[in-house]
Amino acid sequence: MERMLAIKLQRIGKKHQPSYRMVVAEKRSKMAAPPVEDLGAYDPRTKATTVKKERVLHWVKMGAQPTVTAHNLLVKQGTLTGAKIAVKMPKAVAKAPVEAKAAA
Repeated sequence: MERMLAIKLQRIGKKHQPSYRMVVAEKRSKMAAPPVEDLGAYDPRTKATTVKKERVLHWVKMGAQPTVTAHNLLVKQGTLTGAKIAVKMPKAVAKAPVEAKAAA
């Protein structure tokens, strides 16, 4: 059975001081699971990104698919070519059912 690999961000750092590692890990693994390989880092507070470009391209060629956020970071840095992908945010909870109960 072939493993599905993904390039994704793994959160590290203290509370309220997030920083992320860019790693290759199994698609469905928990974020605390050990990654296959560490590819770089991203600090959202300073927007600093360091990535091993050759290794990212190697893993993409091997079939690893980046998550939406990882893809957008790699495109912004110039490691991958193509357009950014829109991040889908969950919709706000509908207020109509709550208002309907209050009226009844």
